Amino acid sequence: MEIREGAVEIEVPEQESEGVDDAVFFNPVQELNRDLTVATLRAYRDREPRASSYLDAMAASGIRGVRAAADGWEATLCDTDPDAVALCKRNLARNDLDGETAQRDVNALLHEELYDVVDIDPFGTPIPFADAAFANVRNLVCVTATDTAPLCGAHFHSGVRKYSAIPRNTEYHGEIGMRILLSALARTAARYDVGVTPLFSHATNHYVRTYLELDHRATDANETIEEIGHIHHCEDCLHREHEHGLIAHPPETCPACEGNRVLTAGPIWLGATSESAFVVRVGDHVTDDMGTAETARELTATIAAELDRPTHYDQHRLCRQWGVTAIGMDDFLDRLRAAGYGASRTHFGGTTFKTEASVAEIRAAALDDG
Repeated sequence: MEIREGAVEIEVPEQESEGVDDAVFFNPVQELNRDLTVATLRAYRDREPRASSYLDAMAASGIRGVRAAADGWEATLCDTDPDAVALCKRNLARNDLDGETAQRDVNALLHEELYDVVDIDPFGTPIPFADAAFANVRNLVCVTATDTAPLCGAHFHSGVRKYSAIPRNTEYHGEIGMRILLSALARTAARYDVGVTPLFSHATNHYVRTYLELDHRATDANETIEEIGHIHHCEDCLHREHEHGLIAHPPETCPACEGNRVLTAGPIWLGATSESAFVVRVGDHVTDDMGTAETARELTATIAAELDRPTHYDQHRLCRQWGVTAIGMDDFLDRLRAAGYGASRTHFGGTTFKTEASVAEIRAAALDDG
C-alpha cells in the first residue's frame, strides 16, 4: 500500500500482524517519533551546520531515511534484509531523491564508514548497536528503545542484563526507564572517550527516544560520568532522594518516615535529559504537513518547560497515599508556586509534575487545605 507522511510518499507492505512477520516492517504508530526526528534534525542542522550525513541504521521500509533525504540530508538506508533494501531503493526513487542503500549489519558498516548522525531504532534494546555508534559517529546519535518493561523494572532481570543497572518499577517508572537508558548509553560512550549531551529525550507510547550530541574528548567523557548516580525511593511514604557516583550508599531506613522499605535504582542518569532551548527549536521546526504536528508541538512545549529534577510525582498517587481528594492540576501547581517552590507539568502523564519540594512540603503547600 502507499502512504504519505510529511513531504514524502512511500510504498509499505501490508502488515499481517502487530509483531515481526515475513513482511518488511512498518509501524504507523511511530509517526510521532518520525515527525519529531525530522524536526530534531532540522534543529540540529541550525546548531551544527557542518553535519550533513545521516545513517538510518535499521531502515526497513526506509520511511525515516527517505524523510531525512527529502529534508536535505545525505542519507544512507541500511538493513540486513534484501527485501527491505530493495524497498528502500524504490522509495527513494519514488520521491526522486538521492540516497545510498546498504545491505549490511550496521555494526560492520559503522566500523568502516563515518557518519555525522546515526539513527538506531531496533526492535527491543538498542544496546547491541551502541558501541559501534559511539566509536564511529561524529556528531549526533539518535536512539529508540522499545523494551520499556526491562527499562522500567517490570522485567527486572532482563533490565539488569541488558542495561547493567538496577531498574525499579515506581510510579515514575517511565522516567526511571529513560534515565536507565541514558546511563547505559553514556557509560558506553565513555569507554571510547566520548561525552554525551542529551539534547531531547522523551518517553512516549511505550518507547523511549533520545538524541545525544557527542564530544570526542576524554575530559568530556569524565564530565558525562559525573552525571550518573542512584535514586533511593521509599515505598512507604514515597520520599525519594538521589546521590551522584557509580557506587551506591543507600540509607538503611527512610530519612522521612524511618521505614525500611527503601529501593535503590541505578546507575542512573541524574543530569538534564533535554536542553530546553533546543527542544523549543525542535517545536519551531514542526511543520503543518506532519500528521502529528499538534501532538508534537504540545510534547515539545511541555518538555521544554519541565524542571530539571531526576524524578517526578503523580498527584493522584500522592492523594491515594494520603487519603485525600485530588484537585485540578493548575490549582495544585499554583499552590506549590505560591508556597515558593518551583513546579512544572511533565510529559509522563496528565497528573504528573516536577518540583524541588519534598513529599511533606508538597502536602503542606498544596493539599492540606484542599
